[in-house]
Amino acid sequence: MGLLIRNVQLNEELVDVLIEGNRIETIGEKFDPANHRVVDGSGKAILPTFVNAHTHASMTLMRSYADDRDLHDWLTNHIWPLESQLVEEDIYHGARLACLEMIKSGTTCFNDMYWHYHGIARAVDEMGMRAVLSSVFIDFSDDDKAAEQRELTVNLFKERSNYSDRIGFALGPHAIYTVSEDSLRWIKVFADENNLLIHIHISETEKEIEDCVSAHGLRPVQWLEKIGFLGANVIAAHVLHVTDEEIETLVRKKVKVVHNPVSNMKLAAGSFPYKRLKESGVKISLGTDGCSSNNNLCMLEEMKVAALHAKLVHNDPTVLPAKEVFELATVGGAEALGVDCGRIKEGMLADFMLVDLLNHRLVPGYDLIDDLVYSADSSCIDTVICDGKILMENGIVEGEDIIISEARAYKKRFQ
Repeated sequence: MGLLIRNVQLNEELVDVLIEGNRIETIGEKFDPANHRVVDGSGKAILPTFVNAHTHASMTLMRSYADDRDLHDWLTNHIWPLESQLVEEDIYHGARLACLEMIKSGTTCFNDMYWHYHGIARAVDEMGMRAVLSSVFIDFSDDDKAAEQRELTVNLFKERSNYSDRIGFALGPHAIYTVSEDSLRWIKVFADENNLLIHIHISETEKEIEDCVSAHGLRPVQWLEKIGFLGANVIAAHVLHVTDEEIETLVRKKVKVVHNPVSNMKLAAGSFPYKRLKESGVKISLGTDGCSSNNNLCMLEEMKVAALHAKLVHNDPTVLPAKEVFELATVGGAEALGVDCGRIKEGMLADFMLVDLLNHRLVPGYDLIDDLVYSADSSCIDTVICDGKILMENGIVEGEDIIISEARAYKKRFQ
């Protein structure tokens, strides 16, 4: 049975949207509802759902844990010790909570890097979302650990077909300070041979830059270019501390960059050079990072902070306007991940949301995209559909009470 959205607003016009299978079949007027499940779109607008291009989803279990600390202290003395206690079942429950939060706030696709791949994949599969998942690769330049991580990566790659085709597989080397040069070279070769994306943190802190220069005589982007790591399949998160020369390298190598404004600001990691990157031609998308450094997965909030931060940093209120940041959060992420979504258009994947135009945050309603970026919160989102299937209707996700209850139990365990 197909899906028919009746009488919904699209670009200021009222239309019907017909979904067959997992694609938008036709956009037009008054289709025959026979053999279709009908959703009444009256008083609502149809918009593409968000693509969260950089997450550590299961860190929902660490929301507001070890806040207000320096990034390296936060990682080494708090987060990594806690993560070492987690098993696959924990990661599964954290990922289910993350999926719930993303669905409720209009995200249906995310790019994740974390431990216990199978726990996250199970959660995404069950929740009906779309994701590109990478098992984080960290070896700390230990040969035995590197061999173990490489074997794990190969095995997970073989096991990826156990899950829905909504779930893509990527490689996730954490950063240049946690992964050896030999492993980075191996990851690049394996990814290129198997047509895989590589998800990595690059130039997030000044310490990372200083340590790289001290060890190699080069800045991170320069060094990664030297060892042959950079390419069109690399998705780089943060990229805060880069020179004009490094930006030219990113453009030439077609590296995709993910902006994570809330996390960057909370950890005081630095200011994202949006204008320089954009004007140079770098492809940019938007991500929330993990809940321990954000502390939520709401792309509505991320868009607003991104737009405001860019205006402040560049001392220019015209930088990163609402429609531009909305593109970063939708089609920008979709293109970075190679997913055919991000627009309401015939033939595209049926990943979209229905927004309640009568919600007080969207009234009087001069410009819907401006309202979504600067005014909206998740209460404005009524219905979320991914791959042609309804994940949330009337603001409710099936089974959400159970997911929340199971996740709340972790408070006692981690305190």
